[in-house]
Amino acid sequence: MLIDSQARHQHAGGEYAARRAACERAAEALGVASLREASSVSSLSGEDQRRARHIVTENQRVLDTVEALSASDFGRVGKLFTASHESMRDDFEITTPHLDLIASTAVSAGALGARMTGGGFGGCVIALVPSEAVDAVDAAVREAVRSAGCPEPTIEPTVAG
Repeated sequence: MLIDSQARHQHAGGEYAARRAACERAAEALGVASLREASSVSSLSGEDQRRARHIVTENQRVLDTVEALSASDFGRVGKLFTASHESMRDDFEITTPHLDLIASTAVSAGALGARMTGGGFGGCVIALVPSEAVDAVDAAVREAVRSAGCPEPTIEPTVAG
């Protein structure tokens, strides 16, 4: 399911540039041209470590997702989606409470996993939902968002291709 939060992306205050700069500092400190070449960020500390940890673990999650999709292991794909969202929330700090509510509600209502998608600070959540749980996830997300006083989301069941 694609769940548009109706919260527009907000890169106010240079937040995207700040994350890019943190990743560039981390790569330099690790002696690599790109964090794609890093396997550990344990020698870093503070914010740069958190930002770099997100990138390094997200790169691995992408590879793991490709492998899981090849094996039709959708339970694992869902767990990877959720881990990705948690990393974007905790380490990269680009989600919003609104997006977090949508992702966690979708999972609680039957999605195998859910994650923010796009550049962050607003936008959409993609949830991997078994067909028999689509209506329950849709209803739960709408109710949670309404109860929180957030804009009504646009929810589109989709099929991966």
